[in-house]
Amino acid sequence: MLRQYLVGAATTVCNIAIHALVMVAVIKVARIADELATSRQTLRLIAVMIATVTVLMIAHLAEVLVWSLIYVITSAAPAGTDLIYFAFVNYTTLGYGDVTPVERWHLLGPMTAMNGVLLFGWSTAVIFEVLRMTLMAGGNEGEQKRWWPG
Repeated sequence: MLRQYLVGAATTVCNIAIHALVMVAVIKVARIADELATSRQTLRLIAVMIATVTVLMIAHLAEVLVWSLIYVITSAAPAGTDLIYFAFVNYTTLGYGDVTPVERWHLLGPMTAMNGVLLFGWSTAVIFEVLRMTLMAGGNEGEQKRWWPG
């Protein structure tokens, strides 16, 4: 059981590191989208939000792939399982139940789900903060203020 905790914790820390690095990318991409966007507040907001959410979606995909790699390394799923599908079902807490981890790795599924819930929450907070800051920076139509660091 300790091995399951250690593998799950190490994978979770790896995914937290990925997500933290992506936060830097989100700020850079949002800044670029803001600079390239028109002065019209609505179009600026759309461009910044599309860029932000796209980067976050890529991060979540990378994190699912990390979990699927761990499932390969540990042989945590029954033979013949589509491990990316299995990781997505766990990470998103969808929980179809059509595939379950092998007995000696039962805790990896719930640990994957816990990791996904926390990182989705973090992403949601970032989306709302970028939205808030973009709205604050925009002011009136045609008037742009900068909130980006650097």
